[in-house]
Amino acid sequence: MNIFMMILVAIFMVGFYLVSSPSQRVIEQETEYAVNQSDMRTIAQCASAAHNAQIRGVEFQDICTEQNSVTSQYICMNSSMRITDCNVTQNKRPAYSYIITTTMPLDMENYNDMLDILESDFPDAGTFGIFLGGKIMAGGTSTARTVPDAIITELGLGDGQLIYLTQFEIPDADTTFSAAVQADVLCPIGTIKTYRFGRWQCIEYNTKTDCGGDMIWDSELLECVPDNTKKPLCAEQQTAVLVDSVWECVNPFPEKACPSNMIARLNYTTLEWECVADPNMIANVKKCQNTTGGAVFGAIGATLRVPSASSCTDCEVMITDPNTCASACIPDPAKINDPACYPGDASECTGNSHGLYFGFPSATYVANVSGVDASAVPFDTAHSQNRMFNCLECADGEIDPEKSMPPYIAICK
Repeated sequence: MNIFMMILVAIFMVGFYLVSSPSQRVIEQETEYAVNQSDMRTIAQCASAAHNAQIRGVEFQDICTEQNSVTSQYICMNSSMRITDCNVTQNKRPAYSYIITTTMPLDMENYNDMLDILESDFPDAGTFGIFLGGKIMAGGTSTARTVPDAIITELGLGDGQLIYLTQFEIPDADTTFSAAVQADVLCPIGTIKTYRFGRWQCIEYNTKTDCGGDMIWDSELLECVPDNTKKPLCAEQQTAVLVDSVWECVNPFPEKACPSNMIARLNYTTLEWECVADPNMIANVKKCQNTTGGAVFGAIGATLRVPSASSCTDCEVMITDPNTCASACIPDPAKINDPACYPGDASECTGNSHGLYFGFPSATYVANVSGVDASAVPFDTAHSQNRMFNCLECADGEIDPEKSMPPYIAICK
């Protein structure tokens, strides 16, 4: 019985040792330590690069500055240790002038890791360290650098921030500095050349910030979106679409099957195909077989394009005089809810200080509209002549109900 108990105790001890042995956890601990060291080194390198760029007077652009809230600026003080402008006035310079770079506060458990990075990678920086209790704690040194109270108050410094402080002398106005000449770098396929941390480097192509083709990075959506500035002007009956991130002009082939005597037409407002009556199948029952198109209205000197069918916009309808067979365009109130004719909600343009009106282009145009007197239509800067429906806002005034006739005329008192 005693021998059986000893065997069970021995098996239990061996299993406990294998499970809790330090050798079973060393890989996880070393990996976590290495990842944290890499993160701390990236923050320190980013702050150092931004600080060196400020010293050289060049702009440092890298996504690491946004991720870690890295800022670099000039701070000057007079002999009374008060913040002053960093200018040379009558050959008199500020008593103290600094370049200071700060980051977001670090977690307290990362202090030792950051101090190790500063000690190994920045041993000669001197004033590059963690801000604690009004002092800069640098790695590998027992001396703490005191930060003036005026700078702490001006920048709102807090414990845990990584700070790089350098005293400099404001140069004369005619003094110029040039950046050091960098040797050209030839990058292999799959990488791009970029200027980071004070030198040219070859880094992997980052699709998150560097968009290919005709795409552009959207800092609000944080994704690549189509660049409309590169969208081409396509031929008639063609549409610009993105094919493999590149704009191309293609013929919009319909996928909608329509019944007989109807054809598919692309609605450019909704970008959907719809079935409409085939104009070739509609019998012409008009009294006038040949109509005379009305005038095309526009500013003097403007280049105007006359469509083959008519010169009416989407917000108008063509009328034809049965006696003279002359055609003209007049406003179509049925299109007031069409986004192409009125971009907003027409029901919201109501009340004592708002009124709908049509942008009549000229008095000749108004003469074709029944019931609208040309002398009552205003042609001033407050009223648009865009041949669309508009909303007039009278601000602190009111709409004149006697002179207004919505949705054609709107006049403020």
